[in-house]
Amino acid sequence: MKTLRFSVALFCALALASCGEKQPFDPTADQGLFSLSDVAKMLSDLPLESGHLDEVYDAVTSSSGHGYDEEYRLTDLFEAPGAGVGDSPQTRATKAGGYPVPLRELFANYLSDKYGTKAGAADVERYINALSESDMQIYWPYSEEWNGQDFPIVTFDPGYGAEANYGYEVRIDSHGAHVVDSVIVTEQVARERPVWVINRNDDAGFTPFELFEESAPTKATKDKGKGDENEYILSIRDFKMLRNYDSWFGGASEFFIKTGAVDGFKASKDDDLKNYSPSLTDLMVVIKRSQLNRKVPFNALLLTNFTEQMEKIAFMVIEDDGGTTTSWKCSAVVKYNSKAYGFELDIPYKDKDDIVWRGQLTRNYFDEVFARGGGTLTGRFGDVEITFALE
Repeated sequence: MKTLRFSVALFCALALASCGEKQPFDPTADQGLFSLSDVAKMLSDLPLESGHLDEVYDAVTSSSGHGYDEEYRLTDLFEAPGAGVGDSPQTRATKAGGYPVPLRELFANYLSDKYGTKAGAADVERYINALSESDMQIYWPYSEEWNGQDFPIVTFDPGYGAEANYGYEVRIDSHGAHVVDSVIVTEQVARERPVWVINRNDDAGFTPFELFEESAPTKATKDKGKGDENEYILSIRDFKMLRNYDSWFGGASEFFIKTGAVDGFKASKDDDLKNYSPSLTDLMVVIKRSQLNRKVPFNALLLTNFTEQMEKIAFMVIEDDGGTTTSWKCSAVVKYNSKAYGFELDIPYKDKDDIVWRGQLTRNYFDEVFARGGGTLTGRFGDVEITFALE
């Protein structure tokens, strides 16, 4: 089975009782120490300077360039300052030495000052490990609009699909003092000025198509002089999201595109049927909120040999929301000697996922393109538009 998706083990979230008297670290306490709101408050209290904004910007830009969301995981913040999701070990090592006073040192000083007296150095280290090993991150929507100077509003994902929350406006006043004010934050605010959202990572364990493509061999093109004129390469040329699927605090939409087919089916006798079995292509594309209603180039290969005997292709688009793994039982249909044969498929997805579209793409759907000898075809599938290409 061909698959471009890797399994992910999500870490348990760690939460803290904030405020009040300093508390020693209790390793036997119930799950964790730090909540999203705790980390947002902590981050806003740090003595941020412009170099720290550059560090976060470098990380989210790198993650975005690899096909992930605009995210800076706390794991990377502590282990490899400035590194984005998908960075190579060499890149991570290079970036780690590029910041004179990285954010991780500010966190360490903050925790030491607040808890060091009663907790001791060893327990402060445990607090740092609790942050580093959590699944929390800094999400910076619309980061591409940053002017390189403005300080952020720091907020967190309140959950429950909320569209507004309180946040901490960080600024430097005319005397050079670090000032923090409480403000209300909406997505419109995030479009107009930098906003850092503390939320949880849910895509780092997957490999988006952009990152897979970087390491994959160059796609071979079919030699029409030597091959069958009725065989085509089927790919997705671009992808357009027509609505956002989650609250803006949660980040971008992660779509999984799943295709099941008997690639290259060309039976000439009954015995040939046993030589074929269906394969599954399963790949991810992250669509940022700023890309709503925009065509995003997405040259993803689905089938290397789309033949005239392939009658139906199982096709599914979901927006990932986690949950328990289940499956869609369906079939890929081929035609031989005027008879249709169905190959059974179980296509996995999670029970909380939004099913954008599922069904079968028939060969007749592509008749117009076949008649032209190849080209593109755009169709709407639920709340997304997809352009296919046949070459």
